[in-house]
Amino acid sequence: MDCRVLSIQSHVVRGYVGNKSATFPLQVLGFEVDSINSVQFSNHTGYGHWKGQVLTADELHVLYEGIKLNKVNHYDYVLTGYSRDVSFLEMVADIVQELKSVNPRLVYVCDPVMGDNGSMYVPEALLPVYRDKVVPVCDIITPNQFEAELLTGRKISTEKDAVEAMDLLHAMGPDTVVITSSDLLSSLGDQYLVVLGSQNTVTADGSEEKQRIRLDIPKVDAVFVGTGDLFAAMLLAWTHRHPNDLKKACEKTVSVMQHVIKRTITYATEVAGPDRRPSPAQLELRMVQSKADIEDPAVTVNAVVL
Repeated sequence: MDCRVLSIQSHVVRGYVGNKSATFPLQVLGFEVDSINSVQFSNHTGYGHWKGQVLTADELHVLYEGIKLNKVNHYDYVLTGYSRDVSFLEMVADIVQELKSVNPRLVYVCDPVMGDNGSMYVPEALLPVYRDKVVPVCDIITPNQFEAELLTGRKISTEKDAVEAMDLLHAMGPDTVVITSSDLLSSLGDQYLVVLGSQNTVTADGSEEKQRIRLDIPKVDAVFVGTGDLFAAMLLAWTHRHPNDLKKACEKTVSVMQHVIKRTITYATEVAGPDRRPSPAQLELRMVQSKADIEDPAVTVNAVVL
């Protein structure tokens, strides 16, 4: 049967971010993707110039009403990313709840994009909406360390702190929590980024099991845009393929990321030329060129079970 995803994210004409970053890889892996573009911009905002339009909460509601009137509002997944408007985010939470009443087995994957490195880049009024309305209807959530701290009100300084924060997030709603990047020290040295994941599953006999994992990922000296959107989309896809094996799902997700990033940086440095830093345009993800790696990623990073 078709597996259908409603993806509510930003759209860019040029490049890969939001829905542009998520749709192609999901389609390659066999998912039907229905996209609602929360913004339509010429390109991502890391360029020198950008132009475009922003979808309002009322306009989102109108689009959803059209889907509902035609009785095609049965989804297996909802995927959401960056939002910077309170009423829009509240409307997303309402739509998810309604879709869950249509299909109680629907899985909601949320990347709660709020900030990084200790500072918020969305209005602070979004935090209580995420915490009180969005997270309780989430099934899979992918915050970075700073966002996990914001949502739980807990500082993360050690692996133990991170596990406690993930447990607090579980208690708020989601069965699967992945902290997609952290400042925690890797056992492999400071050239590695630490990703942590936690999954609650129910076994055949009805008892609860918890799997916790850590991945140490080699750092790349470049700024990429759209990688978080790709991560959330790939986690959706690989948890669908491996529903009770977070270790395998995260290994494949991270490996896709590694292949795409490596291909992108190789291309960007070649085009930029010797001793020149690549431009935002040159650093756009090499998504189409990575089709084979998205479909069947060679595993480059092995997760450690905690």
